[in-house]
Amino acid sequence: MKRRISAAMTFIVLFGMVSLFSDMTHESANSIRGAFLALTGASAAVIGFVSGLGELVGYGLRYVFGWLTDRTRRYWPMVLFGYTLDVVAVPALALVDRHGWVLACGLLIVQRLGKAIKKPAKDTVMSFAATQEGVGKSFAIQELLDQIGAVLGPVLLYLIMLFQRRDDAFSDYRTCFAFLAIPGAITLLLLWVTYKKFPHPENFEPESKEYIPFHLDKRFVVYIVGVCLFAFGFADYSLVVMHFSRLHLFTADVLPLLYALAMLTDAVSAFVFGWMYDRHARLSLVVSTLVAAPFAVFAFLGGNVASAVLGVVLWGIGMGAQESILKAAVTTMVPKRSRATGYGIFECCFGAAWFLGSWLLGVLYDQSLVSMVVVSVVAQLLAAVMFWWKEPKEE
Repeated sequence: MKRRISAAMTFIVLFGMVSLFSDMTHESANSIRGAFLALTGASAAVIGFVSGLGELVGYGLRYVFGWLTDRTRRYWPMVLFGYTLDVVAVPALALVDRHGWVLACGLLIVQRLGKAIKKPAKDTVMSFAATQEGVGKSFAIQELLDQIGAVLGPVLLYLIMLFQRRDDAFSDYRTCFAFLAIPGAITLLLLWVTYKKFPHPENFEPESKEYIPFHLDKRFVVYIVGVCLFAFGFADYSLVVMHFSRLHLFTADVLPLLYALAMLTDAVSAFVFGWMYDRHARLSLVVSTLVAAPFAVFAFLGGNVASAVLGVVLWGIGMGAQESILKAAVTTMVPKRSRATGYGIFECCFGAAWFLGSWLLGVLYDQSLVSMVVVSVVAQLLAAVMFWWKEPKEE
């Protein structure tokens, strides 16, 4: 007799499919956005500032929307509105003209705002179902599907540019953004289907009747310190790609494929460490951090294709840990009725640390590559110490 798939697992898979097509939309844009902004007239300083500001908006406002979600318990409105902003802003870049860097930058900020609105509510409703199936495994499945989209998206853009064969890169990029309206529309359709099928995902997890305000206990504070150290040392991919471009290690049309490799590694590592988390929570956090820590050594100091590829793979492992087990740990530490606030704090602190770290690493890049790499590696090693010092769940 076949085992019937539970309602909770059906919800997890459906939401994973939503993430798959959503990532096809915005991760594809991430693989070419720096080059596109440059072609619209944005300077390197503007690109760096907007990238950092976008991450600050995308992460920093998550505490606000997490708190608001907890107080109103309007999970689906937050998810629906946030996703709409997220996937509509990307194909809208096809409307930008050759000197429209201001509009392009504005659309990128809108896209990150959409993520800020949706993420605390999305992670919270996912956590409700995850408590029924195992939080590590559930977030790993969601991240696996998510990253399949992140792999397919850049590959799609590579094929589009390959078949266009025009000398006008700007027009090629605009065509790419226009095509991304297709996975964007599928995202919203699947999201609506999921909403209609599961209008009350909070019912997956039993709850106490009264509101439990969020409380910063020692365990959560130590964990957040570890998360901030991890994010601080984790260089943004745009800095990695810029370095490869300066060294002329890869041609322009190969860069989306390189990003696809990082996302594929992300998917596999999220799945592996997610399953590991349900059995050995603290160990999975420490091991994933230690494995990813030396990515900057290979990406920035190697100087050859093999080293660069290895650096990208290790960077992908770090991303996989960030999107699966780092989130899963929050589920085990924060009560259901205040979990969106917990996720908001987690995402806000992560984003602020990533912004400051990327800024510092960018400054150090122009001064001393060795110093930049040392800061990156040491910060992540200290993060591993924090994760080992105070495990996020009782094993």
